[in-house]
Amino acid sequence: MRNFIVTIDGKSYSVGVEETTSAEGTVAPVVTNVAAKSAPAPQAAKPAAAVPANGEKVLSPFPGLIKNILVDNGSQVKKNQPIVVLEAMKMDNDITAPCDGTVTISVNKGANVETGAVLAVIS
Repeated sequence: MRNFIVTIDGKSYSVGVEETTSAEGTVAPVVTNVAAKSAPAPQAAKPAAAVPANGEKVLSPFPGLIKNILVDNGSQVKKNQPIVVLEAMKMDNDITAPCDGTVTISVNKGANVETGAVLAVIS
């Protein structure tokens, strides 16, 4: 049996799935142990810094969770320096600076972002 947590309409469910073999010899999943699980309380987030109007935007390449912010607002970064860790499908992905400059972070740790969301601006 494998256990999964499935979120539907903001509510999480713990689901147990086991494989069984039918009379025809095919393998079919059977869902058992469905139980509602309360979603974790949202983390109190500090307000993100104001985003500069000009500069190079760092966009999220896919939806995910901001797992870590590796640089401070206003710090100098170099091209290809990791600035944010974005978790997607249980994998951590380093999002890097596209150029040298001063970084302004636009998201908070623990935030969920969609594809194309502005994570930071390098000016």
